[in-house]
Parts: sequence; structure tokens; C-alpha cells
Amino acid sequence: MRDGLQGGEQFGSVNPENIIWIFCTARSGSTWLRSMLEDLIEGEIWEEPKVGRLFGEFYSRAKQTQLGRVNYVLGDPTREAWTRALRNFVLQTAWASHPSITPEQYLIVKEPGGAVGAPLLMDSLPESRMVLLVRDPRDFVASVLDAVKKDGWMYEGLDELARKDLTSEKDVLRYSRVLSKQYVRQISNGKKAFDSHKGRKILLKYDDLREDTLGTMRHLCAALALPVDEQWLSRAVARHSWENVPEKEKGAGKFYRKAMSGGWREDLTPEQARIVEDITGPLLEELS
Repeated sequence: MRDGLQGGEQFGSVNPENIIWIFCTARSGSTWLRSMLEDLIEGEIWEEPKVGRLFGEFYSRAKQTQLGRVNYVLGDPTREAWTRALRNFVLQTAWASHPSITPEQYLIVKEPGGAVGAPLLMDSLPESRMVLLVRDPRDFVASVLDAVKKDGWMYEGLDELARKDLTSEKDVLRYSRVLSKQYVRQISNGKKAFDSHKGRKILLKYDDLREDTLGTMRHLCAALALPVDEQWLSRAVARHSWENVPEKEKGAGKFYRKAMSGGWREDLTPEQARIVEDITGPLLEELS
């Protein structure tokens, strides 16, 4: 580790060009996408390192007056220095987590919730490959609400106060607003990074992935210049299809819930849907 720090920005055998970032919100199909990619290319998975949240949440909350200060740790006057430091931080921690990876192998970074930091990360690693995975915000909110309800798979992870806060319809409406604003912050930053990124990239819609998984995965591999055999691609898609998920692992309150687009029409009340649409509408138009 000490030798790596003294040797410059390249740490171990992590090849920045072979890093594939998957930016999205939670409940957007990133586990499914990661699993298919893992079958298709030789490499390793960096499972939710949260590096996007680490820097992105801090940076996004900074006031404009702070960004202009030379003493602010992520200030504009010192941007070149801290961008280089962020690059080194990512490469070093990626290598520490995956010490056996080789330069020829890929590192798939699954970052649900990390899109808020995508502009900083892609600026610091411009040669890396980027996937912006987008799901309808109404389906996103419906999926999270199902997961955090009593007996839902995320319920035990909530603190006691949060559990009490989701016991009435008023509380659920408030939480729907929180989730919608979170979606906008995440995906807006992800789109900003996508638009400015000069390297290999693809904006992938969950609806397309569900409707035509094989064709969409074929398009993704071409956009990212991933050398994939057609037979392997077909096998990976079939292996990780919804139909191959055991029935006991699927359903309401479980991690594998519906795997469908437009399910929010059955799950959200009209008022819940209106809240989500009011907050995310402009972004939805931009992404359509």
C-alpha cells in the first residue's frame, strides 16, 4: 500500500478504463444487471462501495459561497488537486478491496444511491465506462414503500423512529415526498455526469431491460465496447430471468417483488402518485 501511494495515481492492478460504473437509485434493477454482466465478462464486483454518496452528498449540500473558498476542501479554486485526489482514493480503495484483480479484468461497480456523486467520480475517472440505469420514479417509490412496510425485507433495517413514522397515511405521503426528492437529486446528478462524460456510456431504462432483455443487453455491450459472445449473452439473460427466480423468493415484501413496469398503478394511491409526479415530472420529461 505504501509503495502504491508513493508511486503515483495507479494503484495495484485496477485499470481505470475497465471500471464499469452502474449509477441508479435503489430498486432499479441494478442487482439483476450486475448479475448478468458478471456472467458475461471476466472481472470482479465492487458491491455498493457508497463512494458516490461519500463525496456527492457532501458536495451537493455545499453552498455556492463555500465552493468559491480556497480553504473549502472541495472548493472550485482547488478542484484540480482534489479531483486528482479523488481519483487516487477510488483506485486505491478499489485495489484494497480486490487485490487479486488484473489490468485485463473488469471491475463492475454497483452504486445504487451513488448517482449523486457521479459528476465528481466521472470527472476524476474520465476513461471509465458508465451506465445510468433509470426506473420510473413511481415504480421506485412503490417498491421502496413495499420494502419498508411491516414484514417487508427492509423493515428490520429501519430505526424505531422511522418505523413509527410510517404507520399512517400522512406519514406515507410525507415519505413519498422524501423519496421523490431523493430520486430527483440522484438521477439529475447522474444525467449531468452522463451528458458530460466523454468515455463509453449508456443511459439504460429499466422498462427497456424488462421488455427486451436480450436486445437491450446486446446494445449495452456494444455501447460499452464489451467483448461478449452471443451464446454467452443468451445464456446469461436466461439464467437471470424473472422466471428463474425461485417462487418462494418472489412477492410482496420480498427483495424480488414484481419485476414489472407500471406496477405503481396498482400499488400507489392517487394522492401518492400525484406527489411523485409533481416532484419528478420535469425530470421525467427530460429523460423521455
